Amino acid sequence: MMNSSNFISAYPLPPTEEDAKLAKESSQILALYTEVEKPEIIIRTDEMNTQAIAIPESGFLMLVEILEQMAQGRAVSLVSFPAELTTQEAANILEVSHPYLVELLESGEIPSQTVETRQQVRYEDVLEYKNQIEEKRRQTLDE
Repeated sequence: MMNSSNFISAYPLPPTEEDAKLAKESSQILALYTEVEKPEIIIRTDEMNTQAIAIPESGFLMLVEILEQMAQGRAVSLVSFPAELTTQEAANILEVSHPYLVELLESGEIPSQTVETRQQVRYEDVLEYKNQIEEKRRQTLDE
């Protein structure tokens, strides 16, 4: 098992030229399999030791995206979000003011629930709303 402290960095470093080349090759191959429902990756440590590891489709797609970014010489950082967000976290993700987000919640444009005395928003609902807004912007620009 890898030590998670190996991955902690305030400023992720861009890949070396060699790593970028390898990332490009591997991302191109993996991209061919993005439509597979239950992808597995084979890990081979030597000729005698291999193991197939099933990973979630979303994790597989993230891996392809990470490799594509590395292939372009970009440093990559991973950010995780809890399934339930505070209203301020949701406002930050949408890049809107907190009062405006509260209006969206009160109007029902974004579903929310009250837990004890705090209003919470599902991360999935915030992303869905953000995608809808971005689609509307694209349509407007196309017109």
